[in-house]
Amino acid sequence: MKNLIAWSIQNRFLVLLASLVITGWGWVALHKTPLDAIPDLSDVQVIIRTSFPGQAPRVVEEQVTYPITTTMLSVPGAQVVRGYSFFGDSYVYVIFEDGTDLYWARARVLEYLNQAAADLPDGIQPRLGPDATGVGWVYNYVLADRSGRHDLAELRSLQDWFLKFELQTVPGVSEVATVGGMVRQYQVVVDPEKLRAFNITLARVSAAIKAANREVGGSVIELAEAEYMVRTRGYLRNLEDLEHIPILVTESGTPVLLRDIARVQVGPEMRRAVADLDGEGEVTGGIVVMRYGENALATIARVKKKLEQLRQGLPPGVEIIETYDRSNLIERAVNNLQEKLIEEFIVVALVCLIFLFHLRSAFVAIVTLPLGILASFIVMQYQGINANVMSLGGIAIAIGAMVDAAIVMIENAHKHLERYRSHYGHDAVGKEHWKVITEAATEVGPALFYSLLIITLSFLPVFTLEAQEGRLFSPLAYTKTYAMAASAGLAVTLVPVLMGYFIRGRIPAEHRNPLNVFLIWLYRPVLGVVMRLPKVTILLALLAVLSLVVPISGVGGFLAPLKWPFQAAHLLTGEAQPMTERIEQAQQRLVGDWRRSFRDTPWLARFADGLGSEFMPELDEGDLMYMPTTLPGLSIGKAQELLQQTDRLIAGMPEVKRVFGKIGRADTATDPAPPVSYTHL
Repeated sequence: MKNLIAWSIQNRFLVLLASLVITGWGWVALHKTPLDAIPDLSDVQVIIRTSFPGQAPRVVEEQVTYPITTTMLSVPGAQVVRGYSFFGDSYVYVIFEDGTDLYWARARVLEYLNQAAADLPDGIQPRLGPDATGVGWVYNYVLADRSGRHDLAELRSLQDWFLKFELQTVPGVSEVATVGGMVRQYQVVVDPEKLRAFNITLARVSAAIKAANREVGGSVIELAEAEYMVRTRGYLRNLEDLEHIPILVTESGTPVLLRDIARVQVGPEMRRAVADLDGEGEVTGGIVVMRYGENALATIARVKKKLEQLRQGLPPGVEIIETYDRSNLIERAVNNLQEKLIEEFIVVALVCLIFLFHLRSAFVAIVTLPLGILASFIVMQYQGINANVMSLGGIAIAIGAMVDAAIVMIENAHKHLERYRSHYGHDAVGKEHWKVITEAATEVGPALFYSLLIITLSFLPVFTLEAQEGRLFSPLAYTKTYAMAASAGLAVTLVPVLMGYFIRGRIPAEHRNPLNVFLIWLYRPVLGVVMRLPKVTILLALLAVLSLVVPISGVGGFLAPLKWPFQAAHLLTGEAQPMTERIEQAQQRLVGDWRRSFRDTPWLARFADGLGSEFMPELDEGDLMYMPTTLPGLSIGKAQELLQQTDRLIAGMPEVKRVFGKIGRADTATDPAPPVSYTHL
C-alpha cells in the first residue's frame, strides 16, 4: 500500500487524469440511472391469462387452470405455481427463483405452454401477461366527455383503436390496459319459436354467420397478357349484411334469412368492469404498464408528451384527465433525499473547515465526497440498481465516514510540515515538500485504507438477506459499500496528490484553533477519569447497553436471553422445551403489570411493547387507495350505483382533488380483481 501511495504521488498527472475520467463517467451514469421511489420488491413471475367466455369458475378450473398449472410445475427454475379461476377467466402465476432473468423465464413458460395447449378445449388460447412487475402501473388516465356528445361506446373505441396503439409505441411501455366503457358489438337475438318452426339449431345459425363473414382467395387468372388475382369479398360491414345471411333453403326453394328467425341489433358487450370519475358518471380509463427494468420517471415523461400530441386528434368535447401519476412521488422522494444529501455535504464541509482551520486542506477532504458518490453511480448503472430512497440512503449513511481517512491524512501532513518548519526554519518547497507529503501519507495511509475496508465490509450480512427483504435492503448495502470502497481507493491515490498541491503556505498549528483548544480542555479531564477507573467505565457502558433493551424490545426483553439456551436445545434435539413457554408467560405477565402500573403515564406505558418495527419505510405519497369488497353475486348495475355513490362521498371531502373509481378488472393480466372488488384512487 505504501508503494501505491508513492507511485500515485510520482505519477500525479495520471492520477488526476483518471480522476477526471471517473468524474465525467460518473456524471453520465448519474443522469442515466433509472429513478423510482422505492425498490421493486416483486418476485420474478410470469402471468398466464386464459379467457373462457361464459364458463363458470368450476369449469374454468377443471378444463383450463388445472391443465396449465400441472404443466407449469415442471418449468426449470419455477418455485411456486398458483392458479386462480374466475367466471370466464383463468390466471396462472409462475414464480421463479430470485435472480432469474425475466425474459428467459418467459421463454421457458411459453415453451411449456405449447405442451399444455393440447389439453385445453378447442379455440382456447392462453396468453402471457406483459413483461412488467408488480409496480408496473405508473400512470392512469381517463377519457371523459363533459359535453354529452359522445357515449361510452365511442369513448371506448377511441381508447382501444386510437390512444392504446399510439401509447404502446412509447419506449418503456409494456402495455396499455383499458378499463370501463362499452364495447360495441353486433348482437343476434334469435326467436326460439321460429327456430323450432324451421327446425334450425343454434349451432347452424352460428356456423352460417361465421361462413358469411370471410373472404376467400381464388388464385390468379391470366387475361390479355396480365395477371389478375381472384378473391371473394365477403366481410360483413353493417346490420343489413347480417340480416341477409341465408340459413337454409326450404323444400319450396325459399331461402330462410337471418332476419326471418332473429332480431339483429347493435348493443354493448356484457361488462365485467366499470370506471367512474368523481362520482359524476362513467368514463373509459387507460392504465399504462411500464416494461420491466425501465426508468419509471423517464417513461412517464414520454407518456405525458405523447398524450399531449394525441389530444389534438380527439373529437371536440373529449378530454384526457390524469388520475394517477407516480412521477410526483418519485420526484418528491428523490428530491427530499437529494436535499438531505446536500445538507449533509455542507455540514461535513463546514466541520472539515472548522477543525482543519485551513480552506485548501478542507477542500482536499471535501473533494473525495462527490468523486466517491459518482464512482458508486457508475457501478449502480451497470448493476441495474435504480436511484430510490434505499439506494440513495446508503450513500447518505456513507458520507460521514467517507472523509475520515482524508481528514486524518491531512492532519498528519500538517504535523509533518509543522515539524519540518520548526526543524529547518522554513517551509518545505519543491521536492522536499513532496517528500514530506509522501512520508506523511505513507505513515497513516495503509492503516486508514484497511480501516475503510473494514467499514465497507460491515454491510456484508445484509447481502445474505433473501426474497423481499433482500430486494428492499440490498440497494442500500450496495451503494454504501461502493461509496466506501471508492473513498478507500481515493484515500491512497488522489488524496496524497491533492495534499501535495493544496497543503502549502502557512499551516495553522493545532493550538491556534480555538475550537480544538476548547474541546481538548473539555475531554482531557474526562479521559483521565476514565483511564483511572476502567472497571467502573466498563460497568457503566454495559448498563447503558442493557438500557437499550427497554425502548427496543419492551420490558419483556429483559427475560428474552433466558429463552436462548432452551431455543438452541430445541433446534439441536427437536424436542419441545417447556421452560420456553414458561418464560414467555412470565414476559406477558411482566408486560401486563407494567401497563397497569403506568396506565396514567402514557410515555412510560409505551415501554411495555418497545419501539416495534415496520417492513416498508413510510412514504407520504399523497394518493390513497380505498379497496372495499361486496358480497358475491352483485349485479353490475348495482355495483355501478355503489361505485358512483362512494366516489361522490369521497370527492366531497375538501382535501380530495380527484377520485377515480373502478370495479372489476381492467383488460390486462396484471389485474386479477374480481367483480366484487372496488378500487377508489
